[in-house]
Amino acid sequence: MNNKLGKLEIYQKSLKLSEMGWEIFKILPRQYQFDIGSQFLNSCDSIGANIAEGYGRYHYKDKIKFYYNARGSLWEAKHWLLLLYKRNFIKKVEFEEILNILNDLGKQINNFIKTTGKKSSTND
Repeated sequence: MNNKLGKLEIYQKSLKLSEMGWEIFKILPRQYQFDIGSQFLNSCDSIGANIAEGYGRYHYKDKIKFYYNARGSLWEAKHWLLLLYKRNFIKKVEFEEILNILNDLGKQINNFIKTTGKKSSTND
């Protein structure tokens, strides 16, 4: 693992989110693990995976593309989180904690996109 990537707060937060998603997946009744559970887990994991892939790209347009993908996965994770809560698979406190992390990550991803674009315009 790239030490710089592992030290980024945005990446650390995405890993924490993946761990929380895994804990929810494990406690779901088996018949729900492979529909709503896997959808939620995959979208959570995809946020960090896209951040990592974008971080590893050289060209700023490639980087931004993956950060946009991370943002899309974040919105998907919010969708599945809401359904998990509405269907009584998670408690309100879990819902709010994860939603807060997702909201923070969303702001950080937007800042990543913005600063990556600015860095490129100074290098053109």
